[in-house]
Amino acid sequence: MKFMRYSKLLLVLMMILPWFAVPLLGKGAFKRFLPASLLMSLIVRIVNYIAKKRKWWWWYETLHPKISGVIPFMLGPFLVGSLWILKWTYGNFFRYMMLNLIVDSAFTYGLVYYLKKLGIASLVRMKKIELMYVFTIEALLLYGFQFVKEKISLKEYRKDIAIDD
Repeated sequence: MKFMRYSKLLLVLMMILPWFAVPLLGKGAFKRFLPASLLMSLIVRIVNYIAKKRKWWWWYETLHPKISGVIPFMLGPFLVGSLWILKWTYGNFFRYMMLNLIVDSAFTYGLVYYLKKLGIASLVRMKKIELMYVFTIEALLLYGFQFVKEKISLKEYRKDIAIDD
C-alpha cells in the first residue's frame, strides 16, 4: 500500500496530536484525572506486554527497535482520551460505559483494520470481541481507580474541615 512508508509518521502524529487538546481540558480537570489516566497508561503497557508474550496482537511498526509500537498509542490517544472521557462522564457511570463502548468499538472495528492495512499492527491470536473485553476491563479499572481516589480525597477533605473547626 502507498501509505505504508508513512506509518512511522502516523505513529508520531498519533502520539503528539492528542496533546493539542489537553489545554482545553482545564487545569482542574487535568490535575483531577491525570493520576487515573497515568495508571491506565501503565495498565495498557502491562496488557501489551502480556499480549506480546501470548501473541494476542503484533506491532509491526515501531518508532525505535527497542520501543514497542504501543507506546505512541499509550502516550497519545489512550492517555489523553482517558482524561477527556473522565472529564465528560465521571459521575455518570452509564454515560461513561456507553462512551467507552463507542470509542472502543471505533478502535476495534474501525482503526484495527487500517492499522493492519498500513502495516502498523494486527490482531493475531485474539478476536475483535475479545479485544473489546480487554478494553471493557481497562475501562472498569480506570473508573474504579478514579472512584476510589475521589472517595479518599473527600474523606481527607472532611477530616481537614473537622480539624479546622
